[in-house]
Formats: sequence, C-alpha cells, structure tokens
Amino acid sequence: MKNDEKYALNGEYTERHKIKERMENVMKQTIYEQLGGTYREENGSFIPDVELPEQKPIGKYGRMHLDYLKQHRRGRCSALLGEGRLNTYLSEIDEQAHEMLTFLTVELAKTQGIDEHLKATDQMRRVQMMNNVRLQAVEIVAKELLYV
Repeated sequence: MKNDEKYALNGEYTERHKIKERMENVMKQTIYEQLGGTYREENGSFIPDVELPEQKPIGKYGRMHLDYLKQHRRGRCSALLGEGRLNTYLSEIDEQAHEMLTFLTVELAKTQGIDEHLKATDQMRRVQMMNNVRLQAVEIVAKELLYV
C-alpha cells in the first residue's frame, strides 16, 4: 500500500494535499503579490505597478520646514518620506503657518494701534508699521511652528 493510499484511507490525504497546494501557491508569489501588488511587462522585464499618492503643493513655509527637517531632524524626515507622508505633512504645516500668520498679523496690528484712521492720516507710517508687524508675525511662526 502506498503512502498516498494510506492517507486517503484515513481521510487525512485531502487536508494535507490542500495545505501542500496552498504552500506551493504562496511560495510562487512574491511578498508584493501577496499584498495585492501587480506587475507589468516591459522589454522582457516585470516592473511593479506603483503609483505615487497625489502630491499637494508645498508653499514657502512648508519648504522652510523641510530644510529644517533635512538639517536637524534627519530621522523624522526619512521616516515621513519612507511612509509616503512627507508631502502631506509639509502641506499641512504650510496651511497652519499661513493661518497663524494671518491671525498674528491682525492681532499685532490691533495691539500697536494700526487702524483705518492711521491709514487716512499717515499712509507711509501705516505701511512701515504693517511691514514691521508682518515681519514679527513671520518670526513668531518660524519659532513656534517651523523650527520645532
């Protein structure tokens, strides 16, 4: 009596056969294929079908934060890049910086007494003061949000 017949008689042949077939199928596939990846053939080579996520635009403050990450937080930058979240993260930082800048500019202008009356009476003085307020707001945003 063969081993196959022996297993078939005990009812174990079908279970072992199924397990063996599953293992053979798994071994034929790469990890990429097991995770649902596909390939396309180009010039006799198989190339993975990989698409980058949608890229959001990164503004001035996002780029400033990226420079900071590259120089001072290399591990964090590499981790975000490896996870595919760097672009989204920098875009969010840029949006937060613009919101914070707008809020701070309005608040600092109020505290320094810059109003419509000053605009009507001494326009050049108002422009000087608003430029000063804007630069102060940029410094605060950089210190509190970008270089952390």
